[in-house]
Amino acid sequence: MSSAGDLLSVEPLELTFPFELKKQISCSLQLSNKTDSYVAFKVKTTNPKKYCVRPNTGIVMPRSTCDVMVTMQAQKEAPVDMQCKDKFLLQSVKTNDGVSPKDISADMFNKEAGHVVEECKLRVVYVSPPQPPSPVAEGSEEGSSPRGSVSENGNVNGLDFSQGTRGFAERTEAQEKSAEARALISRLTEEKNNAIQQTSRLRQELELLKREGNKNRGGVSFIIVILIGLLGIIMGYLMK
Repeated sequence: MSSAGDLLSVEPLELTFPFELKKQISCSLQLSNKTDSYVAFKVKTTNPKKYCVRPNTGIVMPRSTCDVMVTMQAQKEAPVDMQCKDKFLLQSVKTNDGVSPKDISADMFNKEAGHVVEECKLRVVYVSPPQPPSPVAEGSEEGSSPRGSVSENGNVNGLDFSQGTRGFAERTEAQEKSAEARALISRLTEEKNNAIQQTSRLRQELELLKREGNKNRGGVSFIIVILIGLLGIIMGYLMK
């Protein structure tokens, strides 16, 4: 909603502040010059210590606009029923072409001096700030799997922590068992290879002794018996 003055149109006609304690809040006004003349304006308030208006005086060029920012200082207490009795008054007057804001004086808005001053009253409205959406608890939906939760101070939920610790211990134990199994398999494989090599060597020696035994049967028969016995023991070990 905007005013329908002859000089300036003002939008909006209510200064709306999303009220929050201990926080500066700002809102803006847009002034539109409806004439082909330079228009000077001045903003007044019934509570000047509470509000900061920038700019509080100025010039609006012909057929142009000007934005005014109104900032409410941080408040320590909330008003009763969120009602505010503060008021603003916007005064505007035609002035000479080419004037600048520094040329504005209080006398320009003096009706008793014969100046035609247009006035627009603005009221202040407090509204509650928008509320953030309420968080939805994870895992609350039917069929959803439980998830870990973290408290506001960053501590992990006790149940989730114990479950995670147990799972970690189980994984560590399985890894240790797997490593032990691999080490045992490697050791047995190595022993088997050594036994195979030793058996092969004994066979070669047995063949050699057999050939020599043909030349001298009486001297090596006892050794042959011993080697055959050792070979049998080794083969029996390999068959386990």
